[in-house]
Amino acid sequence: MPHFDRYKNRNVDIEFSANEDFEDLPYPHRHSLVFVTHGQIKARLNDRPLVVMAPAVLCLNAGDRLEVFQKTEIAAQSFRFHPDFFVTARVIASNTYKPSNVKMQTGLSLFQRDKEQSGVPPITGKAFLQLREWFFVLGTEVNAHSDALWVCRIKKYLIQLLRMLEDLSEEIAPSPIDSVLELIHTDYPNKVTLQDLTQCAHLNRSSLNETFQKKYGCTAMGYLLAYRLKVAGELLVHTDMTLDDIARSVGFQYDTYFIKQFTAKREMSPTAFRNTFRNAQ
Repeated sequence: MPHFDRYKNRNVDIEFSANEDFEDLPYPHRHSLVFVTHGQIKARLNDRPLVVMAPAVLCLNAGDRLEVFQKTEIAAQSFRFHPDFFVTARVIASNTYKPSNVKMQTGLSLFQRDKEQSGVPPITGKAFLQLREWFFVLGTEVNAHSDALWVCRIKKYLIQLLRMLEDLSEEIAPSPIDSVLELIHTDYPNKVTLQDLTQCAHLNRSSLNETFQKKYGCTAMGYLLAYRLKVAGELLVHTDMTLDDIARSVGFQYDTYFIKQFTAKREMSPTAFRNTFRNAQ
């Protein structure tokens, strides 16, 4: 059932299950993220064989056909949301919200089906730890409704979660910097130093930066900064979180430094960026 946001007088079409039993998946009119923390299932997804072994995330859209015929010591949680949850609302009057034409694009590919998209994006050990933390917070926020920004915080964690899964799903040629990219895509909310990156890649500073320059046109730390600002831009547009909260969510210790870096790279302040996109018609 939808949750009622008493702070903003609206229904929010999301649900969280701490113990997903796979009996009703996929849920009608919902995208579903199922975080499998233990065991495995054997199933058919859209008439194709599927084996999901923990740790894993299963991404389902409402039109998928899932038939589970074996569950082995399974433990899983699920977060479900209506596709309209991707649409960013804007204030038109006091406590009145109206959908805008701005739609969150992060993670949409995870719910689309083609020959390459199995519905189970690859995750690593680092990603599992981050997913466990984010799913815990999602479940807490869905049930607590702690303050007026509870929906924004859910969307914030959803954006970060989907961004990480989508980036880990991208096919890239094997490279010495794969482990560095994994570290950046999972640990960017935390303190990450150049020494962390060089040790991860088993390369010296010059070799690491040379590899990044050839592949991405920037240094390793430059890539980290660009990635943080990319996620920050998504949070600015699709949530009402404060600049300080957003800065800390993407790895900046101080919002002043975040504002300085964002303005230098985007040629507009975070507030101007937010207003430009949030007011789009």
